Amino acid sequence: MTQLLLFIVSLLVLGHVPPGRSEFKRCWNGQGACRTYCTRQETYMQLCPDASLCCLPYGFKPAVPFKPEQV
Repeated sequence: MTQLLLFIVSLLVLGHVPPGRSEFKRCWNGQGACRTYCTRQETYMQLCPDASLCCLPYGFKPAVPFKPEQV
């Protein structure tokens, strides 16, 4: 009986644990994270939909959009 009760309690606890990587929302095509503050190894690029900062690692270089020259 106690093993059944322990099993039920453990299932209830595991049901409330969030899945991995759900701590921060992703932004910038999955390369950045939406946070209130960026860490020292990150730079701010844009705002996320919830008005938090989209923080990207310094090593990540976003692609520059191609602009054709006008003649």
